[in-house]
Amino acid sequence: MAAGAPFSSRLLRALDRQPTTGLLLGLVLFSLSLTPSLLPRHYVLQGLLSGCVFAAGYGIGVFIEWLWAYLGFSITQTRVTRLARLVLVAGGVILASVFLWHSTGWQNVTRAVMDMPPVESQQPLWVAAIAVLPASLLIALGTLIVAGVRVVSRWLMRLVPKRAAMVGGMIVVGALFATAVDGVLLRWTLAAADRFYADLDRLSGIYEAPPADPARSGSAASLIDWDTIGRDARVYVQSGPTRDEIAALAGSAMAPLRIYVGLRSAETVEGRAALALAEMDRVGAFERSVLVLIMPVGTGWVDPPAIDTLEVLHRGDVASVAVQYSYLTSWLSLVSEPDVGVATAQALFSAVYARWTAMPPEARPKLYLHGLSLGAYSSQASATLYEILGDPFHGALWVGPPFASPNWRNLVTTRNPDSPRWLPRIGDGSAVRFANHDTLRDADATGWGPVRILYLQYPSDPIVFFEPALLYRQPEWLRGPRAPDVAARLNWYPVVTFFQLALDMALAQTSPIGFGHVYAPTDYLDAWVALTDPPGWTPEALARLRQGFAREGDRTLIEAGWFRR
Repeated sequence: MAAGAPFSSRLLRALDRQPTTGLLLGLVLFSLSLTPSLLPRHYVLQGLLSGCVFAAGYGIGVFIEWLWAYLGFSITQTRVTRLARLVLVAGGVILASVFLWHSTGWQNVTRAVMDMPPVESQQPLWVAAIAVLPASLLIALGTLIVAGVRVVSRWLMRLVPKRAAMVGGMIVVGALFATAVDGVLLRWTLAAADRFYADLDRLSGIYEAPPADPARSGSAASLIDWDTIGRDARVYVQSGPTRDEIAALAGSAMAPLRIYVGLRSAETVEGRAALALAEMDRVGAFERSVLVLIMPVGTGWVDPPAIDTLEVLHRGDVASVAVQYSYLTSWLSLVSEPDVGVATAQALFSAVYARWTAMPPEARPKLYLHGLSLGAYSSQASATLYEILGDPFHGALWVGPPFASPNWRNLVTTRNPDSPRWLPRIGDGSAVRFANHDTLRDADATGWGPVRILYLQYPSDPIVFFEPALLYRQPEWLRGPRAPDVAARLNWYPVVTFFQLALDMALAQTSPIGFGHVYAPTDYLDAWVALTDPPGWTPEALARLRQGFAREGDRTLIEAGWFRR
């Protein structure tokens, strides 16, 4: 006993120097961060997430202790209170250990929902070890900020009362920190990312020969210089089903038309829209039966199945045009500049719509809008209701709309009260419908009005269902009936779920096809069937076509050998 007593005393004294509330709250939030989220996570990413969450809990706990003391309360330091603090912290360590032990099972719960094979171990010890790094860095940063507040407060105490000086120190240091992060670090990082992706867009495929087909953008006959469209644009222009491949599936066919204008193809937004219109005139886009205005994702990517399926359904009698508006990936653009594509979407729509409405109604193509992810955000802002009410376009397919989309939010908020947030019903469904892979195939094709708007979204897509209010409020999509592809053990926890879904957004395109932010070719197919009523297809023929689309692998249409990337 005599040998153990000094160690116990030293341990209790050491604990006195630590913010018990911070340690306890950090351990609790660390434990909860191991529970299921929308998407499965690798143990390295889990460790980084859990470390950040621990630091957040630690910081909240430290603030609570400071506020308690600032308000004049105190706890007498006795051996009993010290022992109670030790028991609380030990309980937090035990809780974290238990949750680490169960973390593999929780990850497998999410994987099972997505038909993914289970993992044998989530490496709980590695998760804990990796978490130390972000936790230490963030706590050190917080400690530095607190030290700065104290220094500024001491200086201000020469001029104002003590408590006013403390508040002033918080304001001054907070403003300096926000300026440094937002005005310097964040802007420099985004500028560096923009330069990197711009160089990648310019250099990727630089030695690739331009298309030989004069109808393709970037060819010798094209108004668009091949060197001004990057890697993602070239995939869109060069890939897709040929006339012969479509004919093998659908009978007689023609070669689809694809127009792409890069960010470097013209100096201004208006210039790029005018160039797109001129190229459309050159190749005869307005002579096709279906015309689609596409807003690509941030880097300029157009998801191949989105347009391939439409071209097959209409036997190649389709013209589509896409205009690039950014070099950044979608999630970076969404966080830093969500409205970057709106001006491009409005300019392109205005130019094409003016030409389209000037044509006789019986001689012009059906006009549709399309966008995925940030492209859906931009495409939704193409036109206001009063601009097109007298002569509306035919419809739109908006896929994986980001949570920040104003039109999407308004519709979801005003949905029919008996419908869940993850599958809203809007009025009688004659103008706007929402669908996912469990509802598209059996959807009622009747009851549409003159304009058909379809939102395709997966309940497991964090780009759609993240929201800043997750910090302090349970989301509606976790209340009531649970969506089929959301794990039953996914629960909301303050702060924790916010961080979990923030990481899920960055991982949204790592999920299997048909989950997360990776939309399946069969769902694109069914969506276009619902929107465009392609002629000449029997239910049996559509069923055979649907069976030809793979839902796994590299999204190839196995039987025909296309969806080339």
